[in-house]
Amino acid sequence: MSTEHEHVRELLAAWAVGALLPADERRVPSHLAECESCAAEAQRLRETVRLLDGHHRADGDAAGAAAGHPTQPGGASRTDGPASVLALALRSRPAAARVAPYAAPYAGAVSGLRALLRELTDRGAWGTPVVHDWDVHGTVAHLIAADEPLARRLGLGIRVPDVRSAEEASWEEAWTARTADVIAYEHGRDPEQTLTTWAEQAKALLAAPEARDPELAAHATMLMGVRLPVADHFVVRAFETWIHTDDIGRALGVAVPPPPAAHLAQLVRLAVRILGLALGPDAPPVLFALAGGDADAQWVLGSEDEPVRAELVLDPVDFCLLVGGRYAPEEVPRGATGDAAAVQLVLERAASLAWL
Repeated sequence: MSTEHEHVRELLAAWAVGALLPADERRVPSHLAECESCAAEAQRLRETVRLLDGHHRADGDAAGAAAGHPTQPGGASRTDGPASVLALALRSRPAAARVAPYAAPYAGAVSGLRALLRELTDRGAWGTPVVHDWDVHGTVAHLIAADEPLARRLGLGIRVPDVRSAEEASWEEAWTARTADVIAYEHGRDPEQTLTTWAEQAKALLAAPEARDPELAAHATMLMGVRLPVADHFVVRAFETWIHTDDIGRALGVAVPPPPAAHLAQLVRLAVRILGLALGPDAPPVLFALAGGDADAQWVLGSEDEPVRAELVLDPVDFCLLVGGRYAPEEVPRGATGDAAAVQLVLERAASLAWL
């Protein structure tokens, strides 16, 4: 795959919402005229944006009308509810990559959440229950705490006073305690102050040299109990930010679109890698594939020394929601054949990865 092709694919989401930088305004259409796969993806993204804006296509092209829309846990359609916030979120995503590709999903997720929260003109909406025992205000405070480990690793300090002097016995205990402290602290402040604190920390992360320099981001570090390159930790931040944006959207009755295809693919690939490590080399081998995916979107999870015992197919968004703890293993829509126990092990292990 050429460098030009890869570069244009990274710009398709910006093209779909009319947010290209001037230097790319000619480059993208020229490539789309020659590349069938990019043209199809661009058309799908543009149609999604039109649907989110609540407009009907004026050119009579029904290419995007057949596209399905995955449902939320509990059966709510992702296109239900007001659409203005979704269009705003999409338009607010970065016009072009000012960060390295591995940090682009986080930049997009941050922009989407900021756009959603800017719509909360009713102060009472900040008290809407969202997930766990958090309201909207507490969920944003949670993201401040969740971004802190990477911020500390990059030498950015912290944005909320650290009130605990004692070290907890494990990272889980430290994480739980810090989250509770940050939420309690932020609930004593105005929601706009909390939003500003979170946004400034996210901006600092994206301005860090590691967000632009792949060589710096290649260094591995242990955060949240997982040792990964810094580049992958940026992807983890994107994953969690999008999951909680979706949580807030559902709580407010506002549909939130999944990440652009290129960003979603990065979330999936990282989740599959971590799932493979969690299953280990002795688990019964299962061929895992993404619905609608190509030959590159399938993996054998578990043992490599014996024949595949089962096949499992999940929608990529549903897979991310499973890993994010938003689906129970028995509830996630799936296609499965073969050894039911082997499939169940994969689903249960995927769900166990969630700390969101």
